[in-house]
Amino acid sequence: MEYRRLGKTGLKVSEISLGSWLTYGGYVEENKATASIDKAYDLGINFFDTANVYESGEAEIVVGKALKKYQRDSYVLATKVFWPMGDGPNDKGLSRKHVMEQCHASLKRLGTDYVDIYYCHRFDPETPLDETLRALDDLIRQGKVLYIGVSEWTAEQISEAVHIADKKLLDRIVVNQPQYSMLQRYIEKEIIPVSEKHGIGQVVFSPLAQGVLTGKYKKGSAIPRGSRASQKNLNTLFGLLNDENLERVERLTEIATDNNISLIQLSLAWILRQNNVSSALVGASRPEQLEENVKASGVRLSEETLSRIEDIL
Repeated sequence: MEYRRLGKTGLKVSEISLGSWLTYGGYVEENKATASIDKAYDLGINFFDTANVYESGEAEIVVGKALKKYQRDSYVLATKVFWPMGDGPNDKGLSRKHVMEQCHASLKRLGTDYVDIYYCHRFDPETPLDETLRALDDLIRQGKVLYIGVSEWTAEQISEAVHIADKKLLDRIVVNQPQYSMLQRYIEKEIIPVSEKHGIGQVVFSPLAQGVLTGKYKKGSAIPRGSRASQKNLNTLFGLLNDENLERVERLTEIATDNNISLIQLSLAWILRQNNVSSALVGASRPEQLEENVKASGVRLSEETLSRIEDIL
């Protein structure tokens, strides 16, 4: 496993990190989730990601219990705040009240005194940005959060947050968590340039396009039993599972074969070609999946290979 700095910070994170969205506390049984986290740790993954909203807090409980056996300073732990955690008017968003209360709730579920990274899970148009940034800065000063980040914010929103933080001498955003894969490339146009300007690193989710880039789904074939697409309400994998993308996958598989690597490794190595990407966040329902994923760390793709991929995409 190779490690990269998180943006311009001194924090080193594994090029491949493990997330818990749609898996832990959900359709993946706790024993399999724990086994996957243990395997990730053994393989050199030091970066684990969750959120308060994942399975209404259950994912944080599973992740916290699994990591309890390891020395706290040996791994980097991230969670998030924004989405509703109740039915009340203040049970969502990025108000000072919600941010503070949810941080404390997350720490309790995770069984830890602090999280390394605390993300604003989305932008909140109903809360003044300086209110949110001040609350996050206070959490850092209290030692409950070490670094702050955002997820799926626009380039304009990120720039405004940096400007306000500098003006008011608050801790800056250092990481952004967007969706990024061969099949979802919107961050290349504005997000990456703005982030590079301000020293913000990307920790990308869905790097395998919800599993479409694993090669398990075939055009004209039935959806495999037990796969993510077989789960209720996930049959199109957020619109990524379609014939056009499956045709791309067939051609990308040929390139992977020519490079003596798997399609998964090709897909992750392609993401890690971006210097602004600090880590690619993968999911795993079984420990053996991680062995395949981590082999992408350190893989360098030639200019010829990158050109062939670009033609397909």
